[in-house]
Amino acid sequence: MAAVQRITTRNARFQQWQSLLTNRNKRQRAGEFLVQGVRPITLAVEHGWPLRAVLYDSGRVLSRWARDLLGSTRAECIAMAPELLAELGEKEQAAPEVVAVVEMPEDDLDRITVDQGFLGVLFDRPTSPGNLGSIIRSADAFGADGLIVTGHAADVYDPKCVRAGTGSLFALPTVRVPSQREVVAWLDGKRAQGHPVAVVGMDEHGEADVFDFDLTRPVLLLVGNETSGLSAAWRELCDHTLSIPMTGSASSLNAANAATAVLYEAARQRIAAGRAMG
Repeated sequence: MAAVQRITTRNARFQQWQSLLTNRNKRQRAGEFLVQGVRPITLAVEHGWPLRAVLYDSGRVLSRWARDLLGSTRAECIAMAPELLAELGEKEQAAPEVVAVVEMPEDDLDRITVDQGFLGVLFDRPTSPGNLGSIIRSADAFGADGLIVTGHAADVYDPKCVRAGTGSLFALPTVRVPSQREVVAWLDGKRAQGHPVAVVGMDEHGEADVFDFDLTRPVLLLVGNETSGLSAAWRELCDHTLSIPMTGSASSLNAANAATAVLYEAARQRIAAGRAMG
């Protein structure tokens, strides 16, 4: 373990880390964000995300997991007063054992691999970090290759999103882009390379039920804003639109639930096709 520093007061460094919890601009300028919890930190390390600092509770005997992390990391190790670490861990009672300061990757669409089995998700202008994190978790669970977030949107590095994703952010390439323009150029490039990705929008008035559509082909699933749905610009770019049949009194599903349902159906179709071929 590198030489340990100690922080016992709300000094400038503590205030900088504290600002990462709530200030998106400061996260972006610093190029780093906070990660709380054993599973997310473990997945960040396993997937090679650079840790800039590991902050740990100076007032307790650490678990084997925490000792191993501190012993193996090249990041700066900071022994922090429990009450300060509790603030960074956003826990009202006990302080977390460890909080990690993690470096952000570049927002580069080429982080997402496109091949003949491509399954991607695009979430346009999400407003809820929790919804965004839930979709990241579902996309990871059902075998998606990546997630794209477009427009003025909730931040994937907001602590609420990172927690809702339970570490899937570190396993699933997740890229933020300003508009559909960047996505269209990226898709055109992939199609020119021989990957005919179909752009499929989710809409309650879709042209087909999700169960009747072939989701084994290369697909980019579009999820619209929680309130207004797909924008007119995205709707025009769709090759197909799909709806989820519902029989109850609810008129629609939460965006994260709807995305999860379609991702599950895509995974089901792909597993069934694989078994049929086998």
